[in-house]
This record gives sequence, structure tokens and C-alpha cells, in this order.
Amino acid sequence: MNERESSAVLAIAIHAAFADGAPADTEREQIRRVAEGLAGGGIPGLPSAYQAVLVEKRTVEDAAATLATAESRRFAYEMAVAVAESDGVRTDAERTFLDKLRGLLGVDAAPAAELERQTQVLLTTPVAPAGRPSSPPPASPLKPEAAALDARILNAAILNGALELLPESLATMAIIPLQMKLVYEVGLAHGYALDRGHVTELLATVGAGVTGQAVEQVGRKILGGILGSIGGRMLGGLGRQAVSSGVAFATTYALGQVAREYYASGRRIDAAQLKVVFQRMLEEARGKAGQYSGQMAEKARTIDVSSLAGLVKRGP
Repeated sequence: MNERESSAVLAIAIHAAFADGAPADTEREQIRRVAEGLAGGGIPGLPSAYQAVLVEKRTVEDAAATLATAESRRFAYEMAVAVAESDGVRTDAERTFLDKLRGLLGVDAAPAAELERQTQVLLTTPVAPAGRPSSPPPASPLKPEAAALDARILNAAILNGALELLPESLATMAIIPLQMKLVYEVGLAHGYALDRGHVTELLATVGAGVTGQAVEQVGRKILGGILGSIGGRMLGGLGRQAVSSGVAFATTYALGQVAREYYASGRRIDAAQLKVVFQRMLEEARGKAGQYSGQMAEKARTIDVSSLAGLVKRGP
């Protein structure tokens, strides 16, 4: 994709993020940071997509008309689905937006419906095992074995880094539910059996909300030059894709570690402190990503994209 098309795809993703109503200030700020953070990736038009949509009111019709190829239009639709449904809830407004977008992009109804079905399966997988309801906090947090919990978090980070190496959009969509599953399991190890809402709230508190992450994933796919898979080939720069994989690794690792500190404290760390801890863990994880790049690549070769729903259900 050229710069104009890349910016158009991101503009469509931002429209999708806010399809269900006026964005909250925290959502606006997170997505603004994401768009600006993409500036260093070599496509200077990406940051302006945020301003074009939310300030200059660039329409989804204008963005869709910019996309000249069937591949770029399909990619834009896949990314819009990923962003609109990133929270696992499909509102009427989001349904209306996706229907309109599908028509604007000329995406066939049957494959679009199958993509949406598979996305819903991934993004609505319960974080808790069947039959385990949320429970009140324990009198005092449990103290799980540290090495085992570290290994759990590291394995989850490697898995999500591996998923980001794959070209299929569904692989990327599995990253957020796997992060949520990890946070749930870290909480459970400390005696907290919480529901999806609590996990989503924690992610948002530290600045890794699901909608902002979904928009960032779109940007990383663009920077990696990935338009999906054609004939089993990856399209685009593997070097940039490896960088994207490192981001998925680092974010997952940091979320696991911040959840560990939060639940070990008895949930006594306030929002401001949680953000500080998350940023510290994120910097630590960025330094580790290269160390595990070989393991991520090896893991990517073993992942069956057709079985992602089972992978998310089992957890990292």
C-alpha cells in the first residue's frame, strides 16, 4: 500500500473504534498516542489520520474511495471488524457501521459474515473456565510459586509475539483475548476469580485498553506491509513484522507482570501507580524481546490459524 492508502485504512479503523458513539476522553487520548507513535515507522501519513477523522471529520466514504485494490479493501474491512468488535460486544451501531463499510468497500457478504463469526468466537471467549463464576476477593492474596508464574507470563508473551508474525488478521485478533486470559489467570493464582469486566478495566487503567490496542495492531500491520496471505506467502517486510512481534511480546509481558504486582498487593495499587508499573515493565519487556525472537519464530511455525478459538479457550 502507498501512503495514501495506509492513511485511509487507519482512518477507517479509527471510525470503527468510535462507531458505537462519542469516544470517551481516555479512548481519544490512547488512540491519539497510538497514531502519533506510528510516525517513526516510515509512513508519515499515519499520525494525520487521527486528526483527519476526529478534527477535520474525514468521512469513511472518502477513506474507502482511496483504496484502489481488492486486497487493500479486504484488509481495511478485516481491520475494521477487529477494531469495532475488540471489546467482544457487537452493538447495533457497530453492526450498522460494518454493513455500510462492507458496501463501500465492495466486500462480498459471505466471506465478510464468516470473518465476523470467527472474530466473535475469538473475542467473546470467556476468560474464566466454564462453570467458574467470579468470586469475592480473598481475605489475603495467595502467594503462587514465583518461577511458575514467571514462566506462565513469558510463555504467553512468546505466543502473542508468534501470532503477530503470522499474516492472517485472525491471528492478530487472538492477541487481546489471550492477554485477557493471562491477566485472569494471574489474578486467579493470587485467589481472585474475576470476570471479563474486571480484566478489561485493568487493561484500560494501565493504558492498554482493548480498542486502543486494536487500532495500534492495525497500524503495525500497515507498517509491516501485511495485507493478509496470498498463496501461503507473507506480503511485506519481515523486518518490520519482527518489530511488530516484539511489541506484542512486550505488551503481553508487561500486562502479566503488572497484574502480578496488582493482585499480589491485594489490589491496593492505585491507577496512577499501576500506569507507572506498566511502563516500567514495558521497558523491561522491550529489552527482552530480541532475546526471545527465535522462540517466537519457532512457535509461529506450529500455530494452526484454523484452531485459534481452541487456543484462546485453553489460554496461553
